[in-house]
Amino acid sequence: MCTDKKSFRAVITGKGGVGKTTLTSCLATVLALDGINVLAVDEDPQMNLPYALGLGVERASNIVPLNLNSDYIEEKTGINPTRNSWGSMFKLNPDVDDVVERFGMKVADNLNLLVMGTVKQAGGGCLCAENVLLDSTIRHLALRENEGILLDTQAGVEHFGRALSRGFSHCLIVADDTFNALTVACHSADLARQIGIPNVCLVVNRASDRTADKLARFETETGKTLSGLFETLYLLPVEPRLADLEPEVTRIMDNRNSGYAASVAALAARLCTTHCSCSSAPAA
Repeated sequence: MCTDKKSFRAVITGKGGVGKTTLTSCLATVLALDGINVLAVDEDPQMNLPYALGLGVERASNIVPLNLNSDYIEEKTGINPTRNSWGSMFKLNPDVDDVVERFGMKVADNLNLLVMGTVKQAGGGCLCAENVLLDSTIRHLALRENEGILLDTQAGVEHFGRALSRGFSHCLIVADDTFNALTVACHSADLARQIGIPNVCLVVNRASDRTADKLARFETETGKTLSGLFETLYLLPVEPRLADLEPEVTRIMDNRNSGYAASVAALAARLCTTHCSCSSAPAA
């Protein structure tokens, strides 16, 4: 698959319910199988990525997200968030070089998981120790070498308000072919470029034989040109078998007859290169 196994940093974002976590877990799985060192990072407060990756209910439910690990927050910032620390001084740039080694969980060969939790307020309105720790952690991840980082974000565009993915090389904006999802995707593309992400790709999930017409209609109604907003458009075909595999949806990657699996594998191959040129794939 990948002939140029360089490190990359990809943030996966989009409207809620469009399949971000499924895509993140499937990309992580196929990349790891190809020998890439992958760190999948769950920044969604729903914390569904561990289930999607197949950790199992018992193991996944016992995970304490980083933003609730009060001992580590106190160690790094000087503030324990479980105590009344309003107005106290704390470190604004904590050293988190050890965060992956201490809290990363091995899922499979070449595949580790880090569960972040999320900031408590969008747009930078809360300067608290938990938020400072999360900010520092994600910015540290952007500097790690010889590794592929996949950051599964919470739904919407709030995470762009804190510029958490500044320094990432790719932004995969996931949508379906509905008007609302595409509107969020276009707004996300603009925000991704504002923080300097060079490769912005639109991934249209659950694509069907009607998708091309719906995308054209969206462009007509909004006056937006998708080819001008995104480097590339990538289509993932409808895959009804995912519902039967849930929550461990990564098992779809074992199905040689799945158009979805083939399309995800093709997208994963493109992530391994320095410049993302995610080739368009036809809808099933």
